[in-house]
Amino acid sequence: MTETKAEAKSSAGTNPATSTGRNTNYLLMLSYSSILALWGASQVVAIPYVAHLLALVTAILYAACHASLVLREEPVAMDGSEHSRPSSEREILRKEDAYQFPLVGSVSLFSLYLAFKFLDKDLVNLLIGAYFAVVGCIALTMTIAPLVERVTPAFFRRSVGWDYKLKHPLPEIIAGPSPWDLGLEITGAEIVAFLAAAVVCGLYLQSKPWYLNNVLGISFCLQGIERFSLGTYKIGAILLIGLFFYDIFWVFGTDVMVTVAKNLDGPIKILFPRSLEVNPATGKLDLSLLGLGDIVIPGFFLAILLRFDAHQAKVPVNVPTDFHASFPKPYFHSALLAYVAGLGVTMFVMIQFNAAQPALLYLVPACLGSSFLCALVRGEVKELLDYSEEEEEEDVSSESEVDKKDK
Repeated sequence: MTETKAEAKSSAGTNPATSTGRNTNYLLMLSYSSILALWGASQVVAIPYVAHLLALVTAILYAACHASLVLREEPVAMDGSEHSRPSSEREILRKEDAYQFPLVGSVSLFSLYLAFKFLDKDLVNLLIGAYFAVVGCIALTMTIAPLVERVTPAFFRRSVGWDYKLKHPLPEIIAGPSPWDLGLEITGAEIVAFLAAAVVCGLYLQSKPWYLNNVLGISFCLQGIERFSLGTYKIGAILLIGLFFYDIFWVFGTDVMVTVAKNLDGPIKILFPRSLEVNPATGKLDLSLLGLGDIVIPGFFLAILLRFDAHQAKVPVNVPTDFHASFPKPYFHSALLAYVAGLGVTMFVMIQFNAAQPALLYLVPACLGSSFLCALVRGEVKELLDYSEEEEEEDVSSESEVDKKDK
């Protein structure tokens, strides 16, 4: 029996914090609760920023990685047709992309550095802030829509939409395949969530307060880790090693990274107040920051380790995904603990030497070393290196090609 389009969409958008099942993962519930509690409490209580940073990032990673279990869902028919596509939106990194990622990141980073050096800083931040506000509105909508569905009447879950395809004459390498699929399907709950997100983004653009910056930054982390797959453990290792050297070069070798981080006023970082009292010298709060890349990039790696744990434990692939399913998680737990330890070392060195540190210098060895050591101890090195999430995509593509030939 196949799912209807609305059912499949609903299952893909289920919030792990609100989904119910036979088991209850209390650590998952605690993670979501901690994110909300820390965000609210930090505005009225002076939380030591190191403890605040470690607790918030750990909660984000635990919640987002469990939400990424939806990527294990098998392709399902969306409209009753013989062709199918994955029930959840997903992106899978290719090996070529992993090799190119540090180069692309370097070009983007240096371009921002030149923009701040030779153009008006306020204009650059205005353009970047507007862009991230639009993208943040989408991310925040996707984050809160499942919760809105839970607290609104049933008719808010009914979907409306249209299908529209637009042919274009542009080269595929520039504009993608023709025609463009401009169809849209949306529920009443998603409309409500979008309006709420638009208000938040509008308020953020007015004065860019740190607490609304964090709302958007947390949404980016949750949605990015949930929907993106590294494909294989080996691709993840290639990406982390490349960014390990990228981070070291741009922080220690030049002033580019620090300059961009200090000047860029956008939700590409999470801010942690050192005190709730305004600094008389600057007229602003003293804030520490952690770039989203230091959360999201290792988060991709932790998420694929969690899905590998589920694969090894032979957890059934259900639709919708049971985010609270109980199974051994040796790779995920060891890597998460190593990540927190690596982040703690980063903060210690930064405070001790009063100098910016490339966090991936400590986080990459922690994540790679802990996962490989776990595989050695368990005698599963081959299984870990052979694990792939690309096969389903290739199988679906090959089946589609066969169907086209048959026609």
